[in-house]
Amino acid sequence: MPTFVLIPGGWRGGWSVTPLARKLRALGHEVYTPTLTGLGERVHLASSARPNLDTHIADVANLLTYEDLHDVVLCGHSYAGMVVSGVADLMPERIAALVYVDAFVPNDGEAWWDLAGDYFRKLAIEGSAADGFSVMPPSSPGDARRVPHPLASFRQAIRLTGRWQEVREKMFIYATGWEETPFTATYERLKRDPAWIVKSLPCGHDIFGKAPEDFLALVQELKCVAPK
Repeated sequence: MPTFVLIPGGWRGGWSVTPLARKLRALGHEVYTPTLTGLGERVHLASSARPNLDTHIADVANLLTYEDLHDVVLCGHSYAGMVVSGVADLMPERIAALVYVDAFVPNDGEAWWDLAGDYFRKLAIEGSAADGFSVMPPSSPGDARRVPHPLASFRQAIRLTGRWQEVREKMFIYATGWEETPFTATYERLKRDPAWIVKSLPCGHDIFGKAPEDFLALVQELKCVAPK
């Protein structure tokens, strides 16, 4: 049975996927919910570590290495699509499936900044005015545990060799229920690509938090997860 690694999106820590992790564990899966440097319970590292995208990729790659994880279903929400792409490019042999949960799917040399669109770039510019290093959480209602997100991780371009494409199964889940989505073009592109399993859900962006049962139903369709 594969191991799930769930990576939350911007401004959130591993706490935000704990309820979903409990559901996966009840199904018999081992589950890890790492918090990226500078976020969640690791917020105290934001000023000293000055984390960027490379830092966040190393956070997850080190988890796989030191926990000796294989046959991993690596799931990234939103910004974390950048992270799971980088991790998969470093160690595709450890990953059974990549699941992009309403998430960015970058090409080599692209940054969150390039893919997020004008709405979110404006949010990042305005949200980082206080110190120039971190982006305040969006003002829309959300969990009070959200913390400023390291601006450098949004700006840094990813470097990919193409090895991430060796991962056997790749799934993209598109949330249709929010107006500001920057993922429509990605959805349209990937659904024409036979190397991808592409799904959509009529919900808002927070699929992990607001549509966990739908998420579970979709990942059960992966060959590496489906009951034998």
